Amino acid sequence: MVASLDDTSAYPNSTAAQHNGFNHLTLSVSNLDASLEFYGGLLGFQGEVRWNTGAYLSYGNCWLCLSLGKAKPSQDYTHFAFTYDLDAMTQIQQKTAFKAARQWQLNSSEGDSLYIEDPDGHKLELHSGSLASRLDSLKVKPYGGLEWLN
Repeated sequence: MVASLDDTSAYPNSTAAQHNGFNHLTLSVSNLDASLEFYGGLLGFQGEVRWNTGAYLSYGNCWLCLSLGKAKPSQDYTHFAFTYDLDAMTQIQQKTAFKAARQWQLNSSEGDSLYIEDPDGHKLELHSGSLASRLDSLKVKPYGGLEWLN
């Protein structure tokens, strides 16, 4: 269900891939219980610890911090993408809790994707592709003005 962020095949010469990586994501949430149910119960994140104003959940080799506060989700295209295979996305869509999730966009790009909002309106993408598969698709159907940087 979860793919690791350790796959460096798409950027073998990058010092970022060799020395750094994505560590964690912190989201402000207005209702900790609802967010724990969404991320843990619906999306399958592993709950690690919880306290009065927050919680840590793990997902692959990174962690998600839910911090109780005033949530101000992005009003633009900014979103957070997590790797899921198609079977896992299908299982999520079959859960009763999925009916309450708002779908904010339909997929029109390479790879299977499911675009949903969390209970506070943070935009998420569940995606089955990788950087390597996206770059391969751009060789076949490039974006307007596409310039290869390496």
